[in-house]
Amino acid sequence: MKELDTDRFRYDGSKPLKIKKAPTKVDDLYEDGDEYETRLRQHAEQIDTWQNRMYADNRYGLVTIFQALDAAGKDGTIQHVFTGTNPVGVKVYSFKRPTDQELDHDWLWRSWRELPERGILGIFNRSYYEEVLVTKVHPDILTQNQRLPGKETDDLDKLFKHRYEAIRHMEKFLHQNGFPVVKFFLHVSKEEQAERLIARIKNPAKNWKFDEGDVKERAFWDGYQEAYETCINETATEHAPWYVIPADDKKNMRLLVGQVLINELEKLPIADPKPDETRFNELQKLIPIIEKQ
Repeated sequence: MKELDTDRFRYDGSKPLKIKKAPTKVDDLYEDGDEYETRLRQHAEQIDTWQNRMYADNRYGLVTIFQALDAAGKDGTIQHVFTGTNPVGVKVYSFKRPTDQELDHDWLWRSWRELPERGILGIFNRSYYEEVLVTKVHPDILTQNQRLPGKETDDLDKLFKHRYEAIRHMEKFLHQNGFPVVKFFLHVSKEEQAERLIARIKNPAKNWKFDEGDVKERAFWDGYQEAYETCINETATEHAPWYVIPADDKKNMRLLVGQVLINELEKLPIADPKPDETRFNELQKLIPIIEKQ
């Protein structure tokens, strides 16, 4: 099977994102269900292999961020793409509405706290990007809930400019210290989102997935599209790229995310541990001791 082409979905600051022109669906990347399952399994095996190498090397970690509108498929993508990866080497954190403790700190504090250790694949289901997405669509969150100092909320354009700058600096710092960041925006169409939300309502087994607030947020669709476009253009860099992944077909989406992760892991200068002949010979002496125990 040919490697999937993901370059057309990559944004690293060299080209602007025009979100209205970004596809939410592409031609199938698999011929049938069997090929899809085979590709997905191969991706999982490769990701697991690279994670094991990263764990043994113990110099790098990878920060993977998933952002999307409701019902785009973040949870399912994380579940399917990372199935088969050693759980010891994976750390998943889902960001909810900030707690009182988190609001008593700066807006990046809770994200720093959940970053992965060296050797670990860190997965953020939502992230610090909510602070330039949800807050931009709903600025009253800033003025009423975030306890910001002084007159910071008097000029929201300036506030968001500073936040984009802080994110770029944070991600550059992480990259320089062995923690590259790869970011996914799962780009679902308004029509597909509607179908998925309705499916959650009609199926009693999926009612738990439905949040009445999702319907209210659909009224702000255009605002979120604009916020994502601006955010991605402001924070896409070579060392912390965005991938705008078509999300109307979940299988295509999962295959593309898996291929991107493999590509990004392959860029890390890590390899299998080199055999140490001296240590190997010393360890052989322990075999008879173990056998006698």
